[in-house]
Amino acid sequence: MSYKLTFGIVPHNQGDEIVKAASLGGAAGGTVLMGTGTASNNILSLLGFGSSGKDVVLILVPEEIKDRVLSEMIKSTSEKKKHYGVLWTIDASRLIKAGTEYGEKTDMKEKADHQMIALIVNKGYAEDAMAAARTAGAGGGTVINAHGTAKEGDAKFFGMNIVPEKDLLIVLVPNEKCDAVLEAVKKLECLQTPGSGIAFCADAHDFTLLGAK
Repeated sequence: MSYKLTFGIVPHNQGDEIVKAASLGGAAGGTVLMGTGTASNNILSLLGFGSSGKDVVLILVPEEIKDRVLSEMIKSTSEKKKHYGVLWTIDASRLIKAGTEYGEKTDMKEKADHQMIALIVNKGYAEDAMAAARTAGAGGGTVINAHGTAKEGDAKFFGMNIVPEKDLLIVLVPNEKCDAVLEAVKKLECLQTPGSGIAFCADAHDFTLLGAK
């Protein structure tokens, strides 16, 4: 069976409403994270539609009900303001269910037009990374405050020097801009020290603007 991880970014305190709508389409539930948008006027940079608080919603659904779930989420925001939020999905290539003995590999077939770039940097550098990404054609992004989970005394975590507080920056860009954005971020002075940051990309499917059309 194939699975999709659905991402939704909406105004703060609206995430639960999106999860409730997804449940009407058959989703079992979701996770809501708190983030901050990076201001931008570029429409395709919806991850940064204003610099206010955002809810980042994560919902894992089987491929067979994905369209129904997305439809309910879109319908629930149809009377909201224009550019209310953004919605997309990525392939979940490996699924581990609690209570089972093994992970389940999933099929990945669909080709995407956009890439989701996720950058984990030491706290305070997300805005620098976003500024660099914009020089390569990216628009806005969403910053999520996080922290490392390595235990005290460990020298490194995922190859990064241990700094308790982290920033996770999520940026959505067209495929053709992905390499340029990553190259621009790599050149940042604050990322020249080995282990000071990490980035990964994933195909972003089903890109949809939420809110009034």
